[in-house]
Amino acid sequence: MKITELLKDNKPCISCELFPPKAGSELQNALKIVDKIAEIKPHFMSVTYGAGGTSAGQTVAIAKAVEEHNIPALAHLTCIDATGDGIESMLGKFRDNGIQNVLALRGDAVTDKPREFMHASDLMRKISASGDFCIGGACYPEGHPEAGSLDKDIENTKKKIDAGCEFLVAQMCFDNNIMYNYMYRLLRNGIDVPVVAGIMPVTNAKQINRICELSGTKLPPHYRAIVERFADDPQALMQAGIAYALGQIIDLIANGFKNIHVYTMNKPEVIGGIMKNLSEIIK
Repeated sequence: MKITELLKDNKPCISCELFPPKAGSELQNALKIVDKIAEIKPHFMSVTYGAGGTSAGQTVAIAKAVEEHNIPALAHLTCIDATGDGIESMLGKFRDNGIQNVLALRGDAVTDKPREFMHASDLMRKISASGDFCIGGACYPEGHPEAGSLDKDIENTKKKIDAGCEFLVAQMCFDNNIMYNYMYRLLRNGIDVPVVAGIMPVTNAKQINRICELSGTKLPPHYRAIVERFADDPQALMQAGIAYALGQIIDLIANGFKNIHVYTMNKPEVIGGIMKNLSEIIK
């Protein structure tokens, strides 16, 4: 199933993200996580792609396993260090394994070799010309750190739509007002494809501080106080993080924003806690 079919439905769509194990780690452990999350029945699962394609084979294997549970997989694909032939090869593997949905990303460079693809929009054009894939892209409610301004970042997002992007998955955001303002800006600029809000339940204080530092995402003062209060108690922080995320999700749905992507950091208990507490809301 193409993910756009889910996103354009009137019912809420709750998805989550998986990441493959690091090189040398057991793929089998990641596949067990897929099995556990599949029992919870998210509407789709995205599968990340290591820097420079270092986990490409595992991305395909995990996405295939997701599809075998009759859940659509959204396979990430990065391009900054890729060649045209390498992209064609990956798209062929996706096609051969029944993967129809691709999240096209620039990614982070790991080499300084000459580039065939400079931007995610370049990759999107390549995918559009290579087959019948459903193409998603990333968007940044607080602006991409390298864009210079939110207006410039939205200009770049428009280039993605023009290159064939059919839906957008937002970077995590901890303040729904920022998301609502961002949606207004997108629509004002003629961007009306489905947008999936990004929600991350904070379960590790050091980790979220690092993520915010790298991404430019702001942690609101009242949420930072919660994180600091429970930083040394992992179970309490997980409960608090899930509760805060649920509040965001319910507020989004109540205001007509029905597509939600949960960054679970490969923790089935996180998406499980969220889906359990939304059971009547999303039925």
